[in-house]
Amino acid sequence: MKLNAKWTSYPYIIWMILFTIIPLFLIGYFAFTDAEGSFTVSNMEQAVKYIPALVKSISLAAIATVLCLVLAYPFAFAMSRLSFERQKMMSMLIMLPMWMNFLLRTYAWQAILEDNGVVNTLLTGIGLSSVKLINTSGAVVLGMVYNYIPFMILPLYSVMTKIDKSVLEAASDLGAGFFSTLYRVILPLSMPGIVSGTTMVFVPAVSTFVISGMLGGVNNYLIGDLIETQFLGNSYDLNCGSATSLLLMVVVLVTMAIFNHFSDEDAEEALV
Repeated sequence: MKLNAKWTSYPYIIWMILFTIIPLFLIGYFAFTDAEGSFTVSNMEQAVKYIPALVKSISLAAIATVLCLVLAYPFAFAMSRLSFERQKMMSMLIMLPMWMNFLLRTYAWQAILEDNGVVNTLLTGIGLSSVKLINTSGAVVLGMVYNYIPFMILPLYSVMTKIDKSVLEAASDLGAGFFSTLYRVILPLSMPGIVSGTTMVFVPAVSTFVISGMLGGVNNYLIGDLIETQFLGNSYDLNCGSATSLLLMVVVLVTMAIFNHFSDEDAEEALV
C-alpha cells in the first residue's frame, strides 16, 4: 500500500515542533519577560552589554573559519583527485578523531599547551625558554581549527569530487595555467562547498564555550561562556540568558543569510 506523502511527513513535523519551534518560542518568551512573567526589555538591555564578548566571539570564529578554509581547500582538492579506495581511506582518517569525545579532544590540547605541557617541556629540554600558550586567543583559535576542520574538508571534498577531470584538461588545453584554472574553474565550481563548509565551521565556533573555557581562560570569555554561566550555579538567570541566546541567534541567522547568497546559480554565473 502506497503511503500518502503527508502522513510520512508528520514525524518530521512533530520533531520540528517539539525540538525547534517550542524551544524558540520559550527563548523569545523568557527574553522579553521578567521573573513574574511581565513584559520587559531590560533583559535585552542587559544582553547588549555583552556585545564586546560577542564581537570577540565573531572575530575568533572568523579567524578560525578562514584558517580552516586555507588548510582544508588544497587538502580536499588533492583528496578528490585520488583513487576511490584512497579517498575512502582518507575520509575514514578525517572522521577518526571525531569518534573521540569532544571534551577529551580539548583536554588533550590543554595538556599539550599548558605551562608544563608537552610543547614547553620540549622547548626547555633543548635549552629554549618556555612560552605562554594556554589561556590565550591563539589557543582558542587552535582548538576551534582542530575540532571543526573536518566540517570544512568534507563539504569541499564532496563538491570537488564532482568536478570532471576533463574540465581541468580542457582549461589546460586552452592555455590556462595553474592559478588561472584555480581562479576561473575550480574556485567557482567549488563555491557551494566553500559556503557549506564556512557555515558549518563558523556557526559552532561562534557559540563555543568548551574550547574557550578550557584553552582561553578568563581573559578569553566568549559569548557562549556567558550564556553557560547564566544557566548554571548562583548566577542563574533564565531571562537574561534567554535574551543573550536570542542575540547570538540573530547574529547566526544573519550570517547564514549572507552565506546563502552564494548559491549554485552564483557559482555558475562566476564560471561563465
